[in-house]
Amino acid sequence: MTANLVLASSSPYRRELLARLRIPFEIDPADIDEARSPGESPRDLVGRLARQKALRVAGRHAEAFVIGADQVAVCGEQILGKPGTAAKSIEQLRLASGRTLSFLTAVCVTRGNGGQRDEHIDETRVQFRELSELEIARYVELERPYDCAGSFKSEALGISLFESIESRDPTALVGLPLIWLAGALRRAGLCER
Repeated sequence: MTANLVLASSSPYRRELLARLRIPFEIDPADIDEARSPGESPRDLVGRLARQKALRVAGRHAEAFVIGADQVAVCGEQILGKPGTAAKSIEQLRLASGRTLSFLTAVCVTRGNGGQRDEHIDETRVQFRELSELEIARYVELERPYDCAGSFKSEALGISLFESIESRDPTALVGLPLIWLAGALRRAGLCER
């Protein structure tokens, strides 16, 4: 039996967030090339990737609604992706120390049969406090944030690295803006009004 809702992501963070809405869903990762196109802005990149993920998986689920999402962290002109290693996590946190980063989280909800499509980009601004080398090393050792853009987990110990967060939706920083998404799913008829 196919679910009416499919999350086009292997992210455990997005899976946990979507489960909060208590709508049955299945997981079908999109597995797309996430390389940035020449001259592509961070906003265009994140929107394109969310859309491509949703459309790729929608081709395999004709009657379902599919959620694609992506997130990038931006520090000045530099995009910070998932670090993958302790050394890169330390490098990213050194760069973020005392600075404000923007996190762009894009979501695309589309119908597998080519029907309706709804898209959104949420921006969260995070002001990091000045971090010492010891704090950075200890944080990376304890949390191992290698699969998180910007090298922190705000839902865990990473919150201690900040001075402030400006956001319309705190779940966007974790990877899926549930305030907007719940509205999109209501419009699609998957949530009660």
